[in-house]
Order: sequence, then C-alpha cells, then structure tokens
Amino acid sequence: MNIMKYSKTLLFLTMIIPWVTAPLLGKKTLKHYLPAGVFIALMVRLTNVIAKRRKWWWWYGTLHPRLSRVIPFMLGPFFVGSIWILKWTYGKFLRYLALNMFFDGMFTYAMVPILTKFGVASLVRMKKIQLMYVFMVLTLILYAFQFLYENIHLNKWRFEKDKKVDLM
Repeated sequence: MNIMKYSKTLLFLTMIIPWVTAPLLGKKTLKHYLPAGVFIALMVRLTNVIAKRRKWWWWYGTLHPRLSRVIPFMLGPFFVGSIWILKWTYGKFLRYLALNMFFDGMFTYAMVPILTKFGVASLVRMKKIQLMYVFMVLTLILYAFQFLYENIHLNKWRFEKDKKVDLM
C-alpha cells in the first residue's frame, strides 16, 4: 500500500479538524483572541520562509499548487489551537507554558514522524529538540503579543471612557 497517496487527505484533515472545535470557543472568546490567532499564523508563515531558506525542514505535500505547503498547519492547528490555549491559560503564564510544551511536544515527537511517513514533511537540518526551541520562541512571542494587545486595547478603552466623562 502506498501511504504517500494519502498526504493531501492528511493535510486537509489537519486544517479542517481544528475548525470543527471553533464553535465551542464562543463568539466572545473568538473575538477576544482573534488578533493573536492571526498574529501567530503570520509568525508561523514567516518562520516557514526562514526554515525554507535554511533548509530546516521540507514540505513535500500541498493541497493546491498555488498554496504554500504550510497553509493547512498555519490556518488549522496553529490558528485555532493558539486561541484555545489562550482561552484556557491566559493570565496563568506557567500553565500556558506547560500546555504549549505538551502540544508542541506532541507535534514534534508524534506528528512529525507521521508527516514524514505520509510524505508531507520532514526535518532536514534541524533536530526535534531544535524544533521545540523554535516552538518555544513562538509561544513566548504569542503570549507577549496578547499581553501587549490587551494592555493597549484596555488603555485605549479607559482613555475613551475618561474622555467621555470629561465632556459631561
């Protein structure tokens, strides 16, 4: 049996399955963490551009010739998964780190071998532990983004509220 012929199916499922859980987030949570989800998706795309140049990993399969091979992961697990993790742990930094380490470890040590077996992607000039370091940097950047976003957004709201009170 040629297992590589299922690579498009695996990519498609990787992108769709997280979105099945998105309605469970709720509108308020989705709206609250949507900027962070978009931000991490863009960071994953940027990381992939760097990885391609440095040959850290290689993507073999794609859903469509015009789409980047990282799109299913960027729009699926990283986007939706980051929103879920922020919903469960934001404000509890150690819990946030622990949960991210768990999911990043699952991806690195369980999913990467599956992706390699299905002919979707493989690590080239990077070891699994180094991939964990990349994920840890992205984890810290995401938390910092959400922290800054909330503080700027909250201060803007307070400023506008105080401004309305002054006018009265």
